[in-house]
Amino acid sequence: MKRAWLTVRSAVLWAVAGIHFFALGLIVFLAGLCVDRRRHDWINRGFFRNILRLAAVKFEVRRSPGFDARRTSIFICNHVNLFDPFVIYSAIPQFVRGFELESHFKVPIYGWIMRWFGNIAVPDAPTRESLEVMTERAKAALDAHISLVAFAEGSRTRTGHVKEFRKGIFNLAQKFEVPIVPMSIVGSYQFFRTGHWMLHPGRITVYLHDTIETSSISRSEVDALRRRVQKIVSDPVEESLKENPPA
Repeated sequence: MKRAWLTVRSAVLWAVAGIHFFALGLIVFLAGLCVDRRRHDWINRGFFRNILRLAAVKFEVRRSPGFDARRTSIFICNHVNLFDPFVIYSAIPQFVRGFELESHFKVPIYGWIMRWFGNIAVPDAPTRESLEVMTERAKAALDAHISLVAFAEGSRTRTGHVKEFRKGIFNLAQKFEVPIVPMSIVGSYQFFRTGHWMLHPGRITVYLHDTIETSSISRSEVDALRRRVQKIVSDPVEESLKENPPA
């Protein structure tokens, strides 16, 4: 009986959230054509937060005392499922854009919206030239006081555990001396697992950890920084998986 109830509930939630996404998403898109994106960013945040509400997510953000919400930063977090963008934009109290695989921009409608939104394309098959273009675009965004968010794992988890972080984003942060904010998305894997379609009742908690300065970090210390940030991000996730294993 419980399984049948969860199946029906999931189908209804997907339908309601999907209708909301496509209907209001079009309105937000059209509004962005007429109004500066920063001026209607609050509309985007409300839109993203409503997606979570309609999917029956209990949502919470916990900020560490050392998190500086005023600093333009690179937020580095774990990658769980397709709800991550809605979680991220509901949690970060800044004007923020993300890195997106270049192939995603070719997806009809979704890709057009992501390109218009201002996300930065990451080449699927990196070359020296394509990486230089990506770096230049990231630098331009940071210079315009636009914070960036990156999934350092490179792909979504299939186990709930945080995979090893890649080094590229840390090289970029060190090169431009941009502070890093480790960000943990906790409870999202228990709510929805990539490769499945069931939505399970639960809470998603986002931890915005202390801001980490990179201005004094040398090139040789980047790998140590990568390991440090990965541990900060993964600790709350691993603790949650122990206390609340996926159903």
